[in-house]
Amino acid sequence: MKLDMGLNLKQVQKLLMTPQLKQAIEILQLNSYELNELITSELETNPMLEAYEDKEDIIEIYHELNKNSDLEKYNYSSDDEERDDLSFENMVSTDTSLTDHLLFQLHITPLTKKIKEICKVIIYDLDSNGYLNDDIEKLSEDYNYSEEDIMTALNVVQSFDPPGIAARNLTECLMLQLKSKNMYNGVVKEIVENYLNEIADNKLSFIAKKLNVDIREVQNAVDEIKKLNPRPGSSFSSYNDIKYVIPDAYIKKIDGDYVVLINESLYPGLRINKSYESILTATDDDNTRKYLSNKIQSAMWLIKSIESRRDTLYKVLSAIVKEQRSFFDREQKYIKPMNLKKIADAVGVHESTVSRAVNGKYVDTPLGVFEIRYFFQSGIGNGDGEMFSQEMIKEMIKQLINEEDPQDTLSDQKIAEILSQKGITISRRTVAKYREEMNIPSSNKRKRY
Repeated sequence: MKLDMGLNLKQVQKLLMTPQLKQAIEILQLNSYELNELITSELETNPMLEAYEDKEDIIEIYHELNKNSDLEKYNYSSDDEERDDLSFENMVSTDTSLTDHLLFQLHITPLTKKIKEICKVIIYDLDSNGYLNDDIEKLSEDYNYSEEDIMTALNVVQSFDPPGIAARNLTECLMLQLKSKNMYNGVVKEIVENYLNEIADNKLSFIAKKLNVDIREVQNAVDEIKKLNPRPGSSFSSYNDIKYVIPDAYIKKIDGDYVVLINESLYPGLRINKSYESILTATDDDNTRKYLSNKIQSAMWLIKSIESRRDTLYKVLSAIVKEQRSFFDREQKYIKPMNLKKIADAVGVHESTVSRAVNGKYVDTPLGVFEIRYFFQSGIGNGDGEMFSQEMIKEMIKQLINEEDPQDTLSDQKIAEILSQKGITISRRTVAKYREEMNIPSSNKRKRY
């Protein structure tokens, strides 16, 4: 066997991940808020970039969005007598927080100054569900009050509305609510104090045997306990829990057709700064020319990447609207199965590009605000070639459970068999997964006696 050494030329195609291409991919994945932060950072570091806002375009888009709405009836002249009905004060939410609700009750309750101050400490120590965060010993150490005075104040706060407030645990919370209804006695009292875990597992037979009572009496007691609120403070407004969703695009129905509008209101338009561009053409300094040349290339690539992001998102949403037209027209209740490949083929891009374009983004539609990924759902077919999306199958499962005999509940396996008879082949595990996603308990926990 003879070995020869030599030089050979070979031509291959290879995709190089340049910094510019990497930036374009990252920009495609950003939602509008994140893109605004990126633009703000680039404006601070790149003198060749300049922000601008075309007011005429903004006004035109505004009118286009609202020309079919009822906003015109609110456009009163300055001398309109009904203008006062639409004052700012009338539009501001007046929801009362839990703290304000309790402090108001404290204000009208006759107490000594010392107990009132301790009550305030307790009220400010409650979490959003209305439970006391710290124990009596810790409050005593932190604020130099005696445990006896703190207990006195705690009893006062626990007498306030809503019932169950300022409880230290779930048992105490339920106890306070039952006492307010004069129901904290007999079987109910025994169950709350000793068998809450068994209620969670629906072990009513076990409880009836332990208490030596009829199982129907246990069922009635459990029904009353389940009417109580385990989170008495949750019904009040909590500004810390508010989540804001900013849509990256709008889908508007105009003249019977659906129009996609990309939300560009959160970030300014970008263009090359003419002042620095003139410096580039006029300067003879090599360092200055090199610096500005690099910056102008970076600026132009950023502008191009943002425009590419906008164009891709527009095409993807337009393809989604076309594919899911019957859903938007409410001809069918649920969206039909659709995968990334179908939209990628329609747009003429790779599946990964579609995935990045919809990642973490929301769209405002005539039916409400949706995460764009919501429109991509896998489907299961039947023997007739009809496809069912996850939402449709979930609704079928939910309907079967709603119509079941409460004394003979359907197991996940039984539900899978019923769906199989309708031509939908689905495993028991998948049924269990969908049921848990809908927060529906298992058959054993749904059973009634």
